[in-house]
This record gives sequence, C-alpha cells and structure tokens, in this order.
Amino acid sequence: MLFSNRASAAKLRRGAAPFALALGLIAQPAFAQTTPSSAPAQDEASAQDTDENAIVVTGSLFRRTDTETPSPVTVLTSDSLAKAGLTTVAEAVRSISADGAGSIGVGFQSGFSAGGSAVSLRGLGVSSTLVLVDGLRSTNFPISDDGHNAYVDLNSIPFSLIDRVEVLKDGASSTYGADAIGGVVNLILKKQFTGIAGTVEGGVSEKGDAARQRANLTVGVGNYDTQGWNIYLNGEYQQDGRVSNHSRGFPYNNRDLTSVGGNDNNAADNSLTTATPNAVVVRTTQGNLNNPLSGGTALFPSGLQANGSAFSTYTTLNPNCSYGSYTLTTGGAQGTGCKHNLEDEYFQLAPLQRKWSVNGRISVRLSDEIEGYITGSYSNSYVSILNAPRALRNTQPYGGAPSLASSNPGIVLPYYVCAAGVNCISAADRRLNPNNPYATVNDGNAVTAANNAARIYYLFGDIAAGSDRTNEVYRFATGLHGSFGGDWSWKIDGVYARDNLEIVQHGYLNIANTLNAINTGAYNFVNPSANSQAVRNFIAPDKITPSFSEMYSLDASVTKQLFELPGGPLMVAVGGQVRHETLENNNQNAALDTYGLTTSSAFGEHTVSAGYFEIQAPVFDVLEINGSGRYDHYSEGFGRFSPKIGAKFTPIKQLAIRGTYSRGFRAPTFAELGPRSQYAGFVTTTPPGTFCALHGGSASATNTCNAGGNPYNLAYSVGRGFVGNPDLKPETSRSFTAGAIFEPFKWLSMTVDYYNVKKSNLIANGPDAGRAISAYYGQTTLAAATAAVAAVGPGYSVNTIDAVDPLFPNALPRLLIINAPFVNVNNDLTTGLDFSATLRAPLTDGLRLTSRVEATHVMLYNRHTATGVQRFAGTLGPYDLSSGNGTPSWRGNWQTSLESDDFSLSATAYYVGKIKGVATDQGNLSTSCGASLYKAPAASDPNSERFCYVKKFITVDLNGTIKVNDDFTFFANVGNVFNARAPIAPASYASSPNFLTTWHYAGLIGRSFKAGASFKF
Repeated sequence: MLFSNRASAAKLRRGAAPFALALGLIAQPAFAQTTPSSAPAQDEASAQDTDENAIVVTGSLFRRTDTETPSPVTVLTSDSLAKAGLTTVAEAVRSISADGAGSIGVGFQSGFSAGGSAVSLRGLGVSSTLVLVDGLRSTNFPISDDGHNAYVDLNSIPFSLIDRVEVLKDGASSTYGADAIGGVVNLILKKQFTGIAGTVEGGVSEKGDAARQRANLTVGVGNYDTQGWNIYLNGEYQQDGRVSNHSRGFPYNNRDLTSVGGNDNNAADNSLTTATPNAVVVRTTQGNLNNPLSGGTALFPSGLQANGSAFSTYTTLNPNCSYGSYTLTTGGAQGTGCKHNLEDEYFQLAPLQRKWSVNGRISVRLSDEIEGYITGSYSNSYVSILNAPRALRNTQPYGGAPSLASSNPGIVLPYYVCAAGVNCISAADRRLNPNNPYATVNDGNAVTAANNAARIYYLFGDIAAGSDRTNEVYRFATGLHGSFGGDWSWKIDGVYARDNLEIVQHGYLNIANTLNAINTGAYNFVNPSANSQAVRNFIAPDKITPSFSEMYSLDASVTKQLFELPGGPLMVAVGGQVRHETLENNNQNAALDTYGLTTSSAFGEHTVSAGYFEIQAPVFDVLEINGSGRYDHYSEGFGRFSPKIGAKFTPIKQLAIRGTYSRGFRAPTFAELGPRSQYAGFVTTTPPGTFCALHGGSASATNTCNAGGNPYNLAYSVGRGFVGNPDLKPETSRSFTAGAIFEPFKWLSMTVDYYNVKKSNLIANGPDAGRAISAYYGQTTLAAATAAVAAVGPGYSVNTIDAVDPLFPNALPRLLIINAPFVNVNNDLTTGLDFSATLRAPLTDGLRLTSRVEATHVMLYNRHTATGVQRFAGTLGPYDLSSGNGTPSWRGNWQTSLESDDFSLSATAYYVGKIKGVATDQGNLSTSCGASLYKAPAASDPNSERFCYVKKFITVDLNGTIKVNDDFTFFANVGNVFNARAPIAPASYASSPNFLTTWHYAGLIGRSFKAGASFKF
C-alpha cells in the first residue's frame, strides 16, 4: 500500500472514501513500500485527525493523505529501494515497467548521450518525460539524446537523499508542464534530518571486475518541530569499474557468429582491406605526390584469377601477428594478413563511472503560518569510455561540399618523404619512404614515384581511443510556503541550475597533422611500438569540448478551500511559472580538422511562461472529480492551452474505477529548431543482395546478401545528417487512461490500467531515412542512386559516399551519410496495459510475507508516416531511438520479501519479453522474419528464423538486511543470482555486438556481490 493502513482504517471509520484501502495500490512497482518513509507512525485514532501524513502527490497541487488520485501513480520509497538492492536514481527509475523505448541505461556509451542516463515513460522518448526534483524543474543534459531529444541526467541526482520517487504515468500535468506527454518522474528529497547517518558499500562481479564502491554521510542539526529550524549537509560518492567485452567472451566480443549459424561480420580476421593494427598496403597511384589524399583507384595486378579478372598482392608491413595469420589465394585481394578481433581487443561493456556530490538544506519556520527553505547541491559525474583505435581507410576529410562525382579512395603512403613534408620530389633532403615497400629507387623520377604509392589500411593501435566525460551540475532552490485564513495556502519557489559538460576525446586523428606525419615519415607504420609519445600526441591530440545548459525558474501558486461537498471540501488552485533556458552544445569538430569526430551541435535560448489551475471536487463519498488546465507560451511564438480531467468512482469497498483524459504539447527542442543546430547519427546497415552482386557477392531469393568474401559487402554504419528546422510545429498529444483497483480480500490488492497516447505533429529526424537508404541501394549507378534519394522527399539527399571498392572500382559505392530533415510527421499511437498485485500475509506475530508483482504490456506502438505505418511494439523499432534497443511488448518485476523487525530477505525478479529483430523505421514496413535486420546465411537459414527473435530474459536479485540495533544495519546483495546471460541480439547497433544494453545489462555483467552497512546516531 502507498499509505498507512492505520490511516486508511481511521478514514474508513469517518466514512470518507470508503474504498481508500483498496485504492492504496495504484500501479505500484513490485517493490513499492506500504507507507511513504516521511510519514511518522501514529495510532489509528490520531492518524487522520492531524495533517502530518498529508503529502502533495505528483500531478496535483493539493495536499492529501493518500496517493489514490484519478491518475495512476507509482511510489518507490527509500526503504523499498533498499530492499531491492538499488543504489542509484537511474536504477530505481528504470526498474519501473512503464519505462520503455528510448530510455538510456548506465551501459550506454556509444551515442551522443554516452555517460548520461534517462527515462522514457511509455516509450515516447526522453523529451516527453518530465523529471523533477521536489516538484521543480532542473536543467537538461547539454547534449541531446539522438542529437535532438532533451532530458535531465538521472546521474546528477543524489541517491542517498531520496525520500521517495513518485512516477505519474499520465500526461499533461497542469502543475509542471504540458510537455510531460509520457508522464512525470518526481524525485522527492529529504526535507529535514537530525543526527548523523551514513552508508558504506563495496561489491564486485563473479568475474572479479565491475568493482563498485558506495559511501554517503549526512549530518543534520536542529529539531524542526520544537525549534523551528533544521540544517543538514550530505556527501555522496560512487564508483563502478570497467567491464571489458573480452572478459565476458562469446558472443559479446565477436562479430563472427558462424559457430551458431550466423554470419562472419568480423572482417578484421580474414580481409586484407579491413583496417587493423597491423598495417596492410597495396600498390596504387598518387596524383599529387605531396598529398596523401590523392591516391588513385588503379591496382597493379600480379596475376589473373580463374575467371580472368585481375588480383593484386597486398603486403602486411608488420607481419608479427599476435592473434595468428591468414593467407588469401583467391579473390581480388591476395596475400598474408594478421587476424584481429577488435571488439575483444578494445571494447568494453561497462565504462568506468565515478560520481560524487555535496548537498545541503536549511529549513526555517518563520512564523506559525510561513515556512522557508534554501537548498544547494553540486554533483560531479565522470565517465571514462574506451573503444577501438581510429583508422586510415575509407575516411573522408572535411572541408567544402562533398563531391558526388568521385570519392576519396583512401589515404596513401607516398614514394618519398622529406623533412618539410612538401615538394618531396624535388627537395634535396628527400628520401625513400621507409613505410612504403614499393619505394626502391631514389632517383627523383616523378613517374616512378606516382606509380608506386602504397594505399594503406591501418588502425592506430598504439594510440588509445575513447573519451572522458565530466558533467558538473549546480542546483540551488529556495522558497516560501505558507497559509492564512484557515483555508488558504500559498507557495513561491525559485530554482537556478546549470549543467557544465566537458568531453575530452582521445585518439581522433588530426587531418593536417596526420598528413604531415605521413609525408615526413615521422610515424612508423612498420613498427608502431617505436613511435614516441610526442608523435602520437601530434597525430591525435586530445579534443576538449565544453558545453553547458542553464535554467532559471520561478513558480507560485495559491490554493483555497471553497466549501463542503458531500464527499469533502471543494478545492481550487491557481498558479504561474516563468523560466528561462539556455543551451550551448558546442560542436566537437567545429574546425572540421579531425577525421571521424561528430559535428553535433545545438544552441538556443528562450523564455517560457505559463499559467495553470486545478479543481478537486469530491462530489460524493464515492465520486471524486479533478479538473485542471495550463497555458504555456514560448518566446519562439509557440503557445497552447492543455486541459485535463480525471475521475475516481468507488461503488463498493472492494472496487474502484478511475480514468483521465488530457491534452498536451511539446515545443521543439533547441536542437530540433535552431538554425545553428545539426548532427549526424549512425546506425548499422547491411547492403541488400543486389548491391552485393555488384561487388562480387550474390543475392538470395529474398534479396539478402551473400558477401562473397568481399568486406565491402558486410554490415557497416550509415550516418543520417540532420539540421535544425525553424518551421517545425510543436508536437501535440491526446491521452486517456482507464483503470480499476480490486481488493477482494484485505490481504490481496490488484490493479489494471489501460493507457492510450497519441502524439501528433511528431518531430522526427528523417522518418523516411531508412526508405531513402533503400532507394539508394535500389540503383546500380551513383547518378541514379542520388536521384532516387532526392525523390523520397524535400530535404533528402546524398551527403557523402564511401571510398570506391578497390576490387570493383566501377560499381556503386557504399553510402556513408545521407541528409534527412527534421519534420513533423503524422502521429505516434501507443496503447497498453499496466498490471499490479500485492499480497500481504502475516505468518507469525513477528514474521511477515509480502509479494508484489508489476507488469506492462505494450499492445500497440505505431508511427504513421506518408508512406505507411511503422509498427514498433515487440520489435527493435524505433531503431533510430537511443541505441536501437527496441520496444519489448512485456516488461515486469516481482518481489517477494520475508521480514521481521530485525531482518528482511527479498528476492526481486525482472522480466523482459522476447523482441523481434525487425525495425520498420529502417525502410521495410514488414514485421515478418524475412524483414529481420540481421540476415543469416541463406544456405542454412533461408527465412532468417534462427535470429528472428531476441529471446526473453529473466534475472533475479537477492537482498538481505540484518538490524543489529537501532544504530547499525548490515546488508548483502547477490545480483543476477542465477547468472542469467543476456540473449543474443545480432541486429543490435554496431558498437554493441550481439546484445541490448537497455534491457539485458544485468546479463552482461553476470552474477555480482555487494555488501555494506548503514548507521544512524
């Protein structure tokens, strides 16, 4: 139950809301607590005779003694979170089954929001879920998810101060903002604290990694009840260690799935034309002897294949193969190369994360009717990410408009090098390039030099690659709350928050410096270990990019009890809000001087003003009606009124029926709207069979690709470039909920709630980008492919194409980046059901059994576009949203606890249903297995059935606590106690081979252990 049983009993005796007891379970999670931890224990007679238990439930302006509003609200208390073994805000919020597609988990490290964490209620995206602290807004993370979705970083919230978390699973809250289309997460911190309390905790995974440390300390003085003031100070520290892909083994560290009937997408172990830390070169031409970017496409055959086509001999500069070698005697590229598994060598499942914060609050009773407070907090979140080295191969330099007439065939090592790095063909100090095995005669002959360049395929394995991200959040809030006249109450709150983000990128290649090192021979490609750190730093200097977001806000409201209705007092409230927001997300590659570094940026500034009202009318003892409305106005010119109405009907003690209807809207974010905002995001794409046939492979009957030994045909990343569109309209929403709460017995409560949300004028980043990519690959020439993309719609065009295929230089090249606009599309429609049940059984006088289950079923999630309906429920769609982890149709959790006054033992199970490996936003509207994003070899699996589904996933955590005395409690936790492994997901993003981080993270880490102690004096 979400409120005191004693309080409920007193309320029932008074005849008010006769079904209050049954309404105590309102879509609560499996580990929701019976009573908000802030509510003091009281005897039955006094529980409702005072206002001490009264709280303001998220989504309403009125104080009430229970949480059974017409809207479904989930409440998680600090005690219930502890029993589940959850120790971060991100873990707590994302454990709720209503968190859906687009949520950002702690293991997400490959996209724009790497290092951040966010919630996406109802799967409607992080920008449609409003996150509050004590009912007040905070500033957004400076980098938008997927380049355009704004959100509050959950990592910036101090966990040890959480009193409870309230989740409103309903839209358009009049109190906070109509942009809460998916719902509201309200993180409520402790208001007062006296004494000294703290916790220390340590843990490690069964593999010996994923080390975790937690510590917090809170010190408070002043008895607020008797002295009228309280001051507390809190400090918190958390650290989580790295987990490498190598440590977890197959299939999380390898793209070669042939051992389980899949494809070998690990070209680094069998392709001379794939960049690895062992450099491979092939003889080619160089148009400008001083420009390594002017390599030609002509290959010099050393023989003919059986079919008469030419092949070339490729040379490995450093044949010291740590992982073994291979020799190719057929195909266009022949020679001996070194095997590599880059995911196993370089990638990590979990980054190093370190968070610490300092928080404080001063509470003062200024008079019998006026209270004031001041809070301040500073949080520092550091994330260190490692990934693969940067490559010389198929890398397009920046500068000027891309040319579609030709493509850069790659970087070449010149015949000569010289100290100056220019005019080497005639310079007195020229010398043969020691990195070019084809440079043999130092006679200054320009023709010889031009015909003996060495096209290179290389990863800078001696230069560490990754990023360090430090996010600092400053937040200050102050307010006055009071009452007068006995039935008036008022409040004024102000907030200032600033989020400073610094990203330090390691290992990215500076264009000018890399070309200089090639022309001068400063970098040793034959023996990279001989390179000095100075040379490495010269080629790949750290790129440091600061960004920030900032917000000021002022909220004020007044409530009045007008008169008594048969069911209680009629309450009216009015209020207003004004806030100013600024964003400066700087372009990490503004100078266009670095290979491969994102060009994401967003800038903006606006003022938002709003007025709102709410009416609460307990018309009868059995009927409560709540109505509210809000008008928001943005300085960009957007404005809209958003109404909401809800009702709760309690015909008998064992049954309550509730429902809501609301409208809302979300203005475009700075990234979506601003003329200076742009980004390019990348998703994994496998070329179709018709394209493969042009490059030496073959097409199956279903147009899947048989690579034919050519790595040019394998899955790769395609970028979608988007630019802010000032003509965008706001998204609008219509949502309704309908639910029932049952309590057939006093020991059993059950709920079911239906939700239906429709977002219109949906702001989408090129919803037909997948179709545009398919249109490109449906052609055989570049001119036809370019025209086909443009025909998809306004704003669609080819931005950048790949280097030509050295084996088939005249065939259609791969697409690297496509331009696609931000546009308003028709609508998203999602419907589903929330279920919950709670059983409470007193076994003996001192022993209690509690079992709770919660589940969400996504019945429908459809995106309507001009070309058809994209169906996402139960699939990997929307694939372009937050790492493409998809929309599982079922999520749930179940906790069973055995507890007494001195100990508790809890088991919590989490369930994620199976997910079909299709995504209809990638150009194919079919949801059949034949449309799977992962195409298994046609010979063994013609219908792709083997990898059509990502299997269901169940993990169980075990948590125990022992209370030594009133001052000390010890606890221990076993995470993923049965060591369940994450199901294989071969259609996942390229940076996450074969797994989904959002839903299956516990199965990647495996069984883990942690223990600690808490104290309070």
